[in-house]
Amino acid sequence: MVLPNWHPESLAARYPFLRRRAALTDAVRGFFHARSYTEVETPYAVATPGEEVHLRPFATLRERPDGSHENLWLHTSPEFGMKRLLVAQAGPIFQFARVWRNGEAGALHAPEFTMLEWYRPGAGLDDLIGETVSLLRAVLPGVVTCRGVTTDLGRIERMTVAEAFSRHAGVDLLAIGEDAPALAAAAGTRLRDGETWEDLFFRLLLERIEPHLGRDHATFLTHWPAAQAALARRDPADPRVAERFELFVCGIELANAFVELTDPVEQRARFVADRARRHGMTDPGVTKPNVTKPGVIGTDWPLDEDFLTALAFGMPPSAGIALGFDRLAMIAAGAGRISQVLWLPPPDLL
Repeated sequence: MVLPNWHPESLAARYPFLRRRAALTDAVRGFFHARSYTEVETPYAVATPGEEVHLRPFATLRERPDGSHENLWLHTSPEFGMKRLLVAQAGPIFQFARVWRNGEAGALHAPEFTMLEWYRPGAGLDDLIGETVSLLRAVLPGVVTCRGVTTDLGRIERMTVAEAFSRHAGVDLLAIGEDAPALAAAAGTRLRDGETWEDLFFRLLLERIEPHLGRDHATFLTHWPAAQAALARRDPADPRVAERFELFVCGIELANAFVELTDPVEQRARFVADRARRHGMTDPGVTKPNVTKPGVIGTDWPLDEDFLTALAFGMPPSAGIALGFDRLAMIAAGAGRISQVLWLPPPDLL
């Protein structure tokens, strides 16, 4: 029988991992304070959680004192709030933020978790990779083992997405472009019914690339195709790719980072394109236009005009990273499941 999360024996089993998590929190704060970062807090319930196609936010409802209502969403990342602070000249900032992503649960996923995000004005891709390496080496032992994989943090691998696809999938990703049949043929696989280039890209990434990343040593997977730029700027030296990286340690995807897009015109175009894709999907939880009545939680949100206005006002050139702190705690403590590093994990994760 699985014990409830409040049972003394249940907490006792998690307690060694949780003590390591607490020490890790202190160490991370010390690292950033020593580098003159300011710890910030941004709102969790927001009017616009973003246009990311594959993330599903939790909906909530604000009741104002005058009786009116406003649809709000528990954010999937503090990114937009923190970038507003960059516009306000807050300088280098970091945050331990609670974030929510609906429909996610498993050994490495919890629907509510902690994201460590930090942003440094004036930083570039190399700067952010260097700082991330320094953080790992400051708060973790030199060799870490998690979920049966041992990683030596004294060695760091950098590989572009194109190099990874060439090495592990045998395809020239950038030469093929966004041509799903051509990518399938080059990879020696069948294009599934209704599978788009993006679907196939992530299938190959999951099946052929990621099993080789972040194992003997930490891997930074850099320079993503422009179609997967998200909120990163295109590389000025090669606009086919974006200045983005993901970090893998112990075979676990640990972080996602950008040299930030600061152009409000391009950002609006990306928002509109992602919004159209999101509305074209079939999940009723996030895709229907907002046709709600007062006092009823809606299924969509307005375009984030306030954020676009802030970008137009002027955000300094910056680099930023979102790191899954619970996963970092798992690696630090050698935990096998995310539930072991949560003080009160959801019952379905026990």
